[in-house]
Amino acid sequence: METHQRARSSVLLIVAVATIGGFMFGYDSGAINGTQDGLRAAFGLSDTELGLTVSALLPGCALGAFLAGRFADLWGRRRVMMIAAILFVLTALLSGMAWSAPVLALARFLAGGAVGAASVLSPAYISEVTPAPVRGRLASIQQVMIISGLTGAFLCNYALAAAAGSSLDLIGGHAAWRWMFWVQAAPGLLFLVSLAFIPESPRYLVARRRLEEAEAVLTKLFGAAEARAKVDEIAGSLDMDHTPSLDDLKQPGGGWRPIIWVGIGLAVFQQLVGINVVFYYGAVLWQAVGFSEADALKINILTGAVSILACLVSIGLVDRIGRRPLLLVGSGGMAATLGILAWCFAQAHMEGGNVVLPAGVGLTALVSANVYVAFFNLSWGPVMWVMLGEMFPNQIRGSALAVAGAAQWLANFAVSSSFPWLAHSVGLPATYGAYAACALVSLVFVAATVRETKGLELEQMPG
Repeated sequence: METHQRARSSVLLIVAVATIGGFMFGYDSGAINGTQDGLRAAFGLSDTELGLTVSALLPGCALGAFLAGRFADLWGRRRVMMIAAILFVLTALLSGMAWSAPVLALARFLAGGAVGAASVLSPAYISEVTPAPVRGRLASIQQVMIISGLTGAFLCNYALAAAAGSSLDLIGGHAAWRWMFWVQAAPGLLFLVSLAFIPESPRYLVARRRLEEAEAVLTKLFGAAEARAKVDEIAGSLDMDHTPSLDDLKQPGGGWRPIIWVGIGLAVFQQLVGINVVFYYGAVLWQAVGFSEADALKINILTGAVSILACLVSIGLVDRIGRRPLLLVGSGGMAATLGILAWCFAQAHMEGGNVVLPAGVGLTALVSANVYVAFFNLSWGPVMWVMLGEMFPNQIRGSALAVAGAAQWLANFAVSSSFPWLAHSVGLPATYGAYAACALVSLVFVAATVRETKGLELEQMPG
């Protein structure tokens, strides 16, 4: 009993540290929200230039996710996460010091490398060190931490803007928007220090033929009785005559294995439903429909709280009813609420060059947006990352995550960078209608291609 308790404590400690990567993922993604007015004034940015500067993080995320997936097979999961933590700290400092828009864009691009690495490695690492019966539950904590990071960024930005008067005003001789970036360094440093206290993934150690080290880690996680058998089971799932590589993604007849395309589909659809329009442009969007800057920042905080509650519900359900049912429910719910949002914005009119919604319709839009966020965080938010971390066989997990993670961030970039132009040129009703259509297609995709992974050991994942 005492051995079991120690093993459980070890697993929980490791998960707690790994999910700080999720917090940094969320914080760095959300920190830009609330700085837009300050960036416009400081660098004289047009709408297009602002969109590109805001979205500069995302190509870096795609590159970081791809490289992290590959380097994780060569250097280990923990070591690559430590490199990401160092990047989090350095890029936070450089972003706040930026003396021009190109310098800020470069800093955000490099920060994206850290975010992309954390986005794929934290859930993969958690999946590789947790028992199958609770793997979904523990891996879903990653999404809670992502939302906590986003909400933390919103709260911090709100407090800084309130203290200064606006994101343009000074605190300690520097504009508040600069402090919004600098404070990111603190959790990044915490992440770096914490990583020194957790072990390397036993799946990586077996793949590198470091069997004694793998057994020692597994003994801490599962007890000595299971550790030896687990090493043999992991080794049996690997092609021990070569190190995992991108070539392992290919099937005998040519082309990538079908499971890779399913992973890419999950990654891309998570973004095509438009979730990051709410997170990256939430303040700007709600100001456009009549809320003040202070009110818009408060709505972002409300959205974060709703997201966390929905994630907690998902944690309670993911290992009971499974991953696939949650994805199906989420797709249906998002399609309905996005459709309502499209209708709401069709009722808008222009006043003084600003988009304004009628009072009752504005409230409907606000409620629908938060219900939409709840459906996303009940399903696609946490479950997509859970599945990417566990659905691939051991031999291809790092390489498959590299490809799927890069696809996810490229889709994120496409949606986030195109939204300002679409909202202005096509209109909000058509834009939100397109996101609703993608949610419907995602429902069909899950029903046709996604297999349930609940309760399966990682060594049992079909390739």
